[in-house]
Amino acid sequence: MSQPFSPDSLPAPDTGRMPDDPERRPASRRGMGGQEIDLQLRPERGECAALEIGCVSSPARARGQDHINEDYVGVMLGDLAARAARGSVIALADGVSGSKGGRVAAELSVRTFIDAYYGLPDTLQPGVAAARALEAIHGWLHQIGRVDPALEQMAASFAALIVRRATAYLVAAGDVRLYLLRDGQLTQLGDDDVVPVAFGSYVAHAVGMLPTLVTRIETLELREGDRLLMCSDGLYRRVPMRELQTVLAARNGALETARRLGALAVTRGSQDDVTSAVLDVGSLPLLDVGYLERVVGALPIPAVPDAGEVVDGYLLKSVLSDGFYSRIFAGYDLDDPNTPLALKFPKPRVEQDENVRQSIVRERWLAGKIGDDGVLAPMPVDADRQTRLYVVMPLGAGVTLEKLLAASQPMALPRALEIARQLGRSIDVLNRRDIFHRDIKPENVLVMRDGSTRLLDLGFGYMPGMQLPGPDTAPGSPAYMAPELMKGAQGDARSEVFAYGVTLYRLFSGGKLPYGFNGRVPLYQYRLDAPQWLDLVLEKALQPDPARRYQDVLEVCADLERFSSGRDAMAPIRRKPLLESDPVLFWQLVVVLLLALLLWSLMRH
Repeated sequence: MSQPFSPDSLPAPDTGRMPDDPERRPASRRGMGGQEIDLQLRPERGECAALEIGCVSSPARARGQDHINEDYVGVMLGDLAARAARGSVIALADGVSGSKGGRVAAELSVRTFIDAYYGLPDTLQPGVAAARALEAIHGWLHQIGRVDPALEQMAASFAALIVRRATAYLVAAGDVRLYLLRDGQLTQLGDDDVVPVAFGSYVAHAVGMLPTLVTRIETLELREGDRLLMCSDGLYRRVPMRELQTVLAARNGALETARRLGALAVTRGSQDDVTSAVLDVGSLPLLDVGYLERVVGALPIPAVPDAGEVVDGYLLKSVLSDGFYSRIFAGYDLDDPNTPLALKFPKPRVEQDENVRQSIVRERWLAGKIGDDGVLAPMPVDADRQTRLYVVMPLGAGVTLEKLLAASQPMALPRALEIARQLGRSIDVLNRRDIFHRDIKPENVLVMRDGSTRLLDLGFGYMPGMQLPGPDTAPGSPAYMAPELMKGAQGDARSEVFAYGVTLYRLFSGGKLPYGFNGRVPLYQYRLDAPQWLDLVLEKALQPDPARRYQDVLEVCADLERFSSGRDAMAPIRRKPLLESDPVLFWQLVVVLLLALLLWSLMRH
């Protein structure tokens, strides 16, 4: 649900479905020479905080009736799924005075920011997603301001308040302010991007102003009863902070408070556009293990079906695998029999292991959110169709890397290097979305007929941007887990490198694990044709200290590409003579040999 507005703009399109609940239906009306908006948000499944939002934007009366309001506000509450992943957004922009395109910059920055922010992957942290969206908009506006004479030097001060669950994120550039009233005390969040001069001050950073944008990001943990005020300088430059606090502390409704603030600015002689957005925080959602399941909807886990059955219109042809926690079938949708599918059904014993149950729920939530060939991600299933908990995935024509490693001879180096590169790209697809797989191993890598790879099983994926509580210890296969995961860390790009490194070692060694009784085993002990650089790359990927390891899989891929394309790249490792590798042992053996020869000579005589 979106309600961007400005008194001088054309009616804004509604970019979301209007809820049936009249309490959450936006009311927009004109008043005070400007426009008002009144919104209430009530969570449907505990996915967000209860919010009340009131906005008032008024043009400067002192500039005459023909003056165009250069402030612009947009509000996006989002549907249930959007509120859970991205939160709700209030964005306010104030066109920089003196630029021809200030009003245009304000409107474009708000509208395009909201579209761009909700268009980014749901797994990104709100602050990261907001910064990326704002940076892209800034570059676009800056370029327009350089080439279009009618919009010369277009720029706007900007601030967006994102509320997701019990956390608020402020992303700002310029002099739009955000205040917090808590326990009767008013404080400003963050600083203004302004530079004081003899005749006043000027905005130092704004969207579209300079080639490079400096963005401020603030994070605030909300409390029930908090009141937030976002406003343009037309308000706070004329109304002292103590008077703002008095009006906000009176605890009138959000819209009525915004009206009173606007009227007070006019009384105090404001000659600028005045915009204020007041947000009241009601009940906050609980953050618990079952949070994501409440968002996507809880589904039962009955007895696992058998091959030949039809479930929700899917025919289960044959069993692909039958594990302790789940059974995976090959099948197809009766409405589309030509598209092979894999269907994963959890077994009832999953109910006894909350971690495993949540892994299935996590996979279901990720359905449709990863559209890349390198990841065999779940497919979305119509909520009205699905009657029980399961996951549907496309079924590719390939075999797992584990099966390929079962061959008697190690894989040829050129083919193994190509699989390594493909797998690295697949892992990077997830990591760029702030999804860390945490169970990378040959069993979860599907090698297709054309040599490309598909990364399987996202159930144990860690998504820090979703702030989902997890188990005390990270899940996964111990042989592939980085040391920091064993110590309780949740995982990041560096722990992905470690699991990738173990997988690559097995790929190049013919299935052998990299560790023996005395630490890492050099690769040449398992294959004499291994080039020396390859062993060095694997050694760095498997460093116990994450700071000394490659920092992401792309760095590993870059070294694989660089070294493998060099001159004599595939030359095998030259084993050092014993005198070079261990001179002490060499001379000990020489002494032993000489003593043996001496004893043998004495015994003959």
